[in-house]
Amino acid sequence: MIARLAWRNLWRQPRRTVLSVLTIAFACVVTIFLLALQQGTYSTMKENVLKLYDGYAQVQPPEYADDPELRKTIDHPAALIQRLEAETGISTVAPRAMTYAVLSRHNRSYGAAVVGVSPEAEAKVSVLAHTIRKGHFLQEGDAQSIVLGEGLARDLHVGVGDSVTLLGADRDGSLAADVLKVEGIFASGNDNLDRQMSLIPLARFQTDFAMGKRVNTLVLGGPSLAAVNEAVADARPWIAQEGLTIQDWGALEPGLKAAIELDASTSSLWYVSLIVVVVFILLNTLLMSVFERTREFGVLLAIGMQPAKLGRMVWMELSLLAALGVLAGLVLGLAVTGWYSIHGLSLGGEALFAQWGLPGLMYPRLSAFSTLAGPLVIGVCILLTGFIPYRRIQRMIPMTAMRAT
Repeated sequence: MIARLAWRNLWRQPRRTVLSVLTIAFACVVTIFLLALQQGTYSTMKENVLKLYDGYAQVQPPEYADDPELRKTIDHPAALIQRLEAETGISTVAPRAMTYAVLSRHNRSYGAAVVGVSPEAEAKVSVLAHTIRKGHFLQEGDAQSIVLGEGLARDLHVGVGDSVTLLGADRDGSLAADVLKVEGIFASGNDNLDRQMSLIPLARFQTDFAMGKRVNTLVLGGPSLAAVNEAVADARPWIAQEGLTIQDWGALEPGLKAAIELDASTSSLWYVSLIVVVVFILLNTLLMSVFERTREFGVLLAIGMQPAKLGRMVWMELSLLAALGVLAGLVLGLAVTGWYSIHGLSLGGEALFAQWGLPGLMYPRLSAFSTLAGPLVIGVCILLTGFIPYRRIQRMIPMTAMRAT
């Protein structure tokens, strides 16, 4: 009976009801779309930045992240690689050894990071193998080969087929020297990386720098970042027992993590402001409705209707209004967000976003959180505001209310 009366009362002012429903629906659509866009953007940023070089996670010697010295090594990587690949969520473990050396060509010399990699595994954890602009990436069986970043190759004035001289210090502090042939030049899109990075076969690196079978890091790859994160949590205890550390994506890219957290915090303030505005608009609408119907409420109270039932009727009106708005917002929000999740959204400023590894089109990512969080919070807040008119009705005096103008 109360629900039927509440539904009828809603449509006594159809224009007001429709506008209120549209207001709620609009707020729901905005929160669904923006939350999905945020999740899609954050996921794309993390995936693209980590796949560029870092990988989803890394196993390292203690304090290697703070001071990456050649002498800080993983001494028995083969058994560790086998055990890591047995973890659910980790599909590839790529060994790396890294140091800094001088690369020379004729009268030009530049310092660069020299990274020893296993070509097949490296191609699965980073995209450098897929950004080759000239020549080809390192291949299994290569011995006297090197791949350079585009900026480094330009500074050295070398091309594919040219030779460069490598000079550095090996693990024991002795001179390490080699002559390597440029097999490929990559352009990752990251200028700093392209000016400072060179890759050589891991076996060649271990020979040149007296590493034996040792490596400096193990880079972890998997079907997704989330899957690797779960595997990292499971592997962390036994990795610590091996005297090693495991760095997740946040430790590998603290700047990216801080940027995401800052953006999420500022966006939360915007969402809260939107919800507060919508709730106050609807509260004002409901209170105006109560004021307009004060005489009606007075008559109902005078003929014996209980204040609690009258208050529940008004609260039911607000509940139906919220339900209609949230339902309409869910349908429209899913439709709009679903369309853009397929076709993408162009944000412009490709050069600005490229530093975070973002493409020209962004794709919202629907999830239970992005779909339900906004509408649920809006609906609950609207229902809570119904306590205000409910209390006002309970305090009404029938004779006073009937004389209201």
